[in-house]
Formats: sequence, C-alpha cells, structure tokens
Amino acid sequence: MFRRKHASHFDSSDADQREAKINELKAALGPLSARGEKYCSEACLARYLEARNWNVAKARKMLEESLKWRAAYRPEDIRWPEVSVEAETGKMYKASFQDREGRTVLIMKPAKQNTSSHEGQIRFLVYTLENAVLSLPEGQEKMVWLIDFTGWTMANAVPIKTTRETINILQNHYPERLAVAFLFNPPKVFEAFWKVVKYFLDPRSIEKVKFVYLKDEESMKVMHKYIDPNVLPIEFGGKSDIVYNHEEYSELITKDDIKTASIWAADAKTDHVNHGIGGTLVPEFTTQPSLIAA
Repeated sequence: MFRRKHASHFDSSDADQREAKINELKAALGPLSARGEKYCSEACLARYLEARNWNVAKARKMLEESLKWRAAYRPEDIRWPEVSVEAETGKMYKASFQDREGRTVLIMKPAKQNTSSHEGQIRFLVYTLENAVLSLPEGQEKMVWLIDFTGWTMANAVPIKTTRETINILQNHYPERLAVAFLFNPPKVFEAFWKVVKYFLDPRSIEKVKFVYLKDEESMKVMHKYIDPNVLPIEFGGKSDIVYNHEEYSELITKDDIKTASIWAADAKTDHVNHGIGGTLVPEFTTQPSLIAA
C-alpha cells in the first residue's frame, strides 16, 4: 500500500530551510526596480517571512504592498528640513546611546507633541524609522523604543486616525524591526488609551511591550537587561546627564541625510520608468515627495 506523504515541517532555526524559503520568495517576487532590489536584501526577505510565519505566499503579498507603498511614498527621499519642525521639542529622536547589543534606541515623549498635522507627524515618524534603520550596526535588524510618558495626559493623545496610520506603517512596512518597546511611567489614565491601541496591534507586537516604572525596581531591572544604566539618561533612572539639544541633533542628523542620499542616489536615476512587481505596476518615481493619503 502507498503511504501518505507527510508535509515537511519547517524549522526556522535551520539555516538551509531558511535559505530555501528566502530564495523561494525572491523568485516569487520577479523583476524589481533598482531601489526594490536594494531594499529586498536577504535580511529584508527574512523579516517579511518571519512576520508571516515563513509562509511564502503571505510574505510575498505583504512585501509587494510595502514595495508599492515605498514607490509612492518614497521614505528614503524625506530629508531633515522637511520634518525638523516636528522635532523641535524633542518628542522623538534617535538616542546617542545604544542598547547592550548595539541596537539603535528611539526615544519618544508624547507629552511634548507640538503639532496637529497628521501628514507631518507621519512623515516625521517614517523619516525617524528610516534613519534608525540606517544607524543599525551590521547584523542587527531590530531597534529599541523608549517611550517616556512623563507629563502625558489624554489631551496629548494623538488622534485615532494618526494612531491607526502609525501602527499600519510599523506593522506592515517595517515588520520585525522592533526588539522591545519600553513604556516608561505611563499614568493611570493611559490604561484606557492602551486598550484602544492594543486593538490594532498583533499579538507578536504586544508581547514586545514592557511597562516600566521608575519606582518599581523589578520593572527597572527588565529595562536594564537591555540598556546599561551607565548610558541611560538620568530622567530614565540612569546615570548619564545627556539631554536632547535640537541644534546639535540637527547637525548630526543632517550628516545622516548625506549618507542616505549617497546610498539611494544611483538607484533614483534608473527608477524613472514603471517596473513590474508580481504582475502589477509600481507607480512611476517622481522628483517631488508625495504626501501620504489621509
């Protein structure tokens, strides 16, 4: 009698099986634009596969949507002068220190919200994410978020529209980029807002969120496992006296813009025609930055 052939079980820790899945996804994508080719590195393909439990068909669909979004939104072409007004209060910035594994740390301070522009806030978020990725050391794919709720009230809460757009971009276009997110000293009233936010988050993202309280030693120990207290600013219970300075930060980030431009410049010259992606056409690149749809 013939025996029923059992489907092979995929083991994500098996290098050969991972490589096979990555190659399968690469072949499924078909021809890409120059920027698409640069974006779709093996590490990138692995992240999309991981986000979809190594299901090639689902990962392909997710990645194709990201490629369409990047072709239209052009996140790599956003520059500091365009978004710097959003950063004047230090509500979100790349920290000058890294976590214990050398990963980029993004600091966010919702109470320091200084604009009401949905488009401006989203572009600033995307710019900061792109810059954080640029700053990751070789071999690192994830970053750390440190969200300071000191002084936060419901009056500071961003509109649900902006919250949903933020989560959509993070989960669908920057998959597997978050290592851990520390919510530092959230007030009691934040619980109601968190219940709304959790509704839009996938379970994998929720697991990465850690509530940390300055007066709770055990929760602080959790953060210290990731970030050395010696480099952590005093405001977060650390020993460093470094503070955000907008002028100094602008100088540093402008240098990053030069690096970003050099990375993507050559590809911009070749991506002036439509390219097929998975049987669909990518919007033609233009020289003007497009605004995100409301």
